[in-house]
Amino acid sequence: MAVVTGEFAPDFALEASNGEIIRLSDYRGKNIVLYFYPKDMTPGCTTQACDFRDYHESFEGLNAVILGVSPDPIIRHEKFIGKYELPFILLADEENKAAEAYGVWKLKKMFGKEYMGIERSTFIIDKEGKLVKEWRKVKVKGHVEEALEFIKENLS
Repeated sequence: MAVVTGEFAPDFALEASNGEIIRLSDYRGKNIVLYFYPKDMTPGCTTQACDFRDYHESFEGLNAVILGVSPDPIIRHEKFIGKYELPFILLADEENKAAEAYGVWKLKKMFGKEYMGIERSTFIIDKEGKLVKEWRKVKVKGHVEEALEFIKENLS
């Protein structure tokens, strides 16, 4: 399944690090930065999460909420949040349903082995719930600033 810019973003219900079940539609009226990442506590994912942490107040100032999604269980998310003082919600997509809905659950290759995993991707969803921007195969360096700039220029 592929998401399409300009159409409504697929809704989902996932267990969240705040102890609730979160639906994407719970955030109507806010801009959403929905980012999918492979695994808590790994170097690239930690850098990305810390970049979002460092710019969190800037996103909030633009009426934007940050939601991170990975296949990790809640207990691992809680440790990740605690260790790096992450001020935003992480969602556990252990069955990869949200990842599949957004087309980020992909066949990957590393050291000659193939496996299924998350393709690092970010989606910007506007206040009405429409997908307005997507980045796939995200390179971490400078990405958070790019997402913030997009929201400033297009959704504020």
